Amino acid sequence: MNTPVLSRRSLISSLALAGALPLAACGGTSSDGGSEAGSAASGSYRIGVLQLTQHAALDQTNEGFIAALDDAGIDYEVDQQNASNDQTACQTIAQTFVNDGCDLIFAIGTPAAQAVAAATQDIPIVGSAITDFESVGLVETNDAPGGNVTGSSDMTPVADQIALLQELLPDAQNVGILYCTAEENSRIQAELAVATCEDAGLTPNEQTVSSSNEIQSVVETMVGQVDVIYAPTDNTIAAAMAQVSSIADEAGVPTIVGCDTMVQDGGTASYSINYIDLGRKAGEMAVRILSEGADPAEMPVEFLDASECTLIANQASADACGVDLSILDDPEIV
Repeated sequence: MNTPVLSRRSLISSLALAGALPLAACGGTSSDGGSEAGSAASGSYRIGVLQLTQHAALDQTNEGFIAALDDAGIDYEVDQQNASNDQTACQTIAQTFVNDGCDLIFAIGTPAAQAVAAATQDIPIVGSAITDFESVGLVETNDAPGGNVTGSSDMTPVADQIALLQELLPDAQNVGILYCTAEENSRIQAELAVATCEDAGLTPNEQTVSSSNEIQSVVETMVGQVDVIYAPTDNTIAAAMAQVSSIADEAGVPTIVGCDTMVQDGGTASYSINYIDLGRKAGEMAVRILSEGADPAEMPVEFLDASECTLIANQASADACGVDLSILDDPEIV
């Protein structure tokens, strides 16, 4: 796991990502030992970070965000909070950030951003690891947000990922599409995958879970029905990728997944965006808001270009499933 790196300027100790420690205020102790940190007016910024759950992609997003703040050289203090995939916890943390007077809130994951957006229409919110800000009601449009929310999208190249599936598995016909129904942005990606599969002459078979408790039984059923599993950048599935890949590899069913961290956790292959880069892009947006007076309402949601994606494959999974990685053009092998 990549643990977020906190700035030496950070005046509040990072809370454990698992959310085991109690909430801390966005305020804190000043660098000169005073009782209260400065406000945005004095050049020191209070930033609340709400991460939906703990898994590698979201951890990397967090890391990239903090790195961008450090690179900018701004004076800030950060309160790190993890909701452990609990929507009620998201709402509680969001309200605490508002009550504590944060200058900006960084929300990692769609439910986290929705909770923060419901808690304040005044504090600037930068979101990330969110597929489509517009479709989930966080902004008026991705090009013109119109409110206090903007950020960086983790929309993945679904068509390229299905093309990778066909390149590695030319005889595959039945594609199991695995995602969690509790995540709206996963549904969006799944719909894209279904349409892409149909256009490519493949037979999509959607298999869903409503929580992590259902993953084992659903995947165990899936592997007897499909030739390959496709899983988008779904937080619930990503957090349990080691479990998914273990079941799939044992059955000899490859898994084409939405991001590189899911491959590192056992998925067979992906054409993936880089989540550190995604978080860095969000951090650069936050810096412009805090230190340059940029207005989130006028800051389009930013996307990573396809040229910034990486072809990555897992040798152990490929061997277990009889997949020949040598046909790929210079993949990163883990």
